[in-house]
Amino acid sequence: MEYWNNLDGNEKLNTTKMKKRLFKKEPEIIKDYYKNLMASDFHHFPKKGRVKVTDNHGVYIIFSPDNEVLHVGNTPSGRNGLNQRLYNHITKTGVFYRKYLKKYNISLRGMHKFKYLVVHDVRHRALLEALTAGSLCPAHFGTGERKKINPS
Repeated sequence: MEYWNNLDGNEKLNTTKMKKRLFKKEPEIIKDYYKNLMASDFHHFPKKGRVKVTDNHGVYIIFSPDNEVLHVGNTPSGRNGLNQRLYNHITKTGVFYRKYLKKYNISLRGMHKFKYLVVHDVRHRALLEALTAGSLCPAHFGTGERKKINPS
């Protein structure tokens, strides 16, 4: 069994107890991330070229020119992190484009904007995305539900 010393060094905790202690703090960590994301600066999608904010992974919010929340997402993987994910949105790639932007003939370039927060931990990114989407109720929300084919 793996053991870790606690902060004052007087007791040893096994891994299970340490994980429980760490997870008790996790909701506060995610709430802090949310506050930081909401307080972060707006960035406009470029009129031409690529998005250039960071190659790190994180969570982002896409806004209309009138500050309506259109989409909340995260970067689960990929080599160029947020730069690549946001670039995919302006190059008409992915579900957000097919299910929402195309339907309303929206181009994100120029007028639309986004906020982002770098979050290195995969679990924290997923939890922050869930909290943000649940709090802001974006116009587009992917449910993962597949369209049913009607047999003729």
